[in-house]
Amino acid sequence: MKYVNLGKSGLKVSRICLGTMAYADGTKGNHPWALNEDAAQPFYQRAFEAGINFFDTANVYSSGTSEEILGRAVKRYAKREELVIATKAHGEMRPGDPNGKGLSRKAIMTEIDASLRRLGMDYVDLYQIHRYDPDVPIEETLEALHDVVKAGKARYIGASSMWAWQFMQALALQSANGWTRFVSMQNHLNLIYREEEREMLPLCRDQGIGIIPWSPLARGRLARGHEQGATARSESDRFGMYLYRKSEEADRAIIDAVGEIAAARGTPRAQVALAWLLAKPGVTAPIVGATKLEQLNDAIAAIDLALSAEEIAKLEAPYVPHAVVGF
Repeated sequence: MKYVNLGKSGLKVSRICLGTMAYADGTKGNHPWALNEDAAQPFYQRAFEAGINFFDTANVYSSGTSEEILGRAVKRYAKREELVIATKAHGEMRPGDPNGKGLSRKAIMTEIDASLRRLGMDYVDLYQIHRYDPDVPIEETLEALHDVVKAGKARYIGASSMWAWQFMQALALQSANGWTRFVSMQNHLNLIYREEEREMLPLCRDQGIGIIPWSPLARGRLARGHEQGATARSESDRFGMYLYRKSEEADRAIIDAVGEIAAARGTPRAQVALAWLLAKPGVTAPIVGATKLEQLNDAIAAIDLALSAEEIAKLEAPYVPHAVVGF
């Protein structure tokens, strides 16, 4: 396994982050395809064995059960101090409670404690805002996050999908007030969705922010031919349907290019798509989800796959601008 600093922080993370949304109680929330706790164990074991030290979850994943299962897996198989555990807050956790979601001081202070209880941990390494909250003054959110760090409940803080101007505003306010600074940006980026290259990626590189993309395989679309049928997840993943509402001609051409390069190299498609992302300047660690062990193995193998300039050009050439989604 290879390790790099998360942005310009001193925190070292594996070049693959295992996303744990798929390991949860699928009867709760919007992820009926999730693997239950017993089925999740081989994935945690393989990740720890391979040297993955970076794990991402969120309070909202299947009503917190993803955090619970991750916490128990850490106790069972690993040493807490050797891992980088990341979770997030923003989504609705208590329907009917007007303060049961969002990024107010009340919500943040409540949700960090709830996440720690579910994880069975004293702290998380990276506490992230899952989205931007336009209903709360950004200063309130940033000061609350600073207080979470100063209370020892998080070591670092990060942000997720938002407009670049919003992220720069937050970074400027943190610097002006002496508040703990964001070290990471978790954003939507893959071969068929590259809108983040316009503003967010250059901003992150300029400001020394680690980039940890979500949906690096476009909900699996880059890992299989576009002519292949839907999977159990794609048929029930409402958010995925919103992100990729239709397969445009350019998207199909990109997926075909992935397949051609994979065939020429004798490697799975997923390795090619992830190798492209890992080669992007500023990208620290794609957040990879896996419901089959070969998917996790492909992600691990992609770290050592170096694409040529010609292959990268072939993958990128068909891209056309897309509507911004994911915020």
